Amino acid sequence: MRETRKISWIKAARRDFEEFPKDVQSDMLDALTVAAEGGKSEKSKPFQGVDGGVFEIALRHRGDAFRTLYAVKIDVDIWIIHAFQKKSKSGIKTPQTDVDLIRDRLKRLKEALR
Repeated sequence: MRETRKISWIKAARRDFEEFPKDVQSDMLDALTVAAEGGKSEKSKPFQGVDGGVFEIALRHRGDAFRTLYAVKIDVDIWIIHAFQKKSKSGIKTPQTDVDLIRDRLKRLKEALR
């Protein structure tokens, strides 16, 4: 039997996630459950903007793009570090302000869990 990891949230990421449409939340929670069970959903991919162990779930819904990023190597838990509706004017690339925020949250989370 597989051991399921707990899914933990940075408060700001949880708040933003709860603003997503219910269908998007449901699909993302399904993908996060796969991660918590030790797998990788087909909706998840490694996030290239930071060191390894961070994955991105990217979904489209009614012409909008939604992203949730989670870390698998920081703690025993799966940590949701950022959730946002992408409004980039630079194509599929994640805006630099979001990449900076992700890096900052990862740094602070690592420090808090020491």
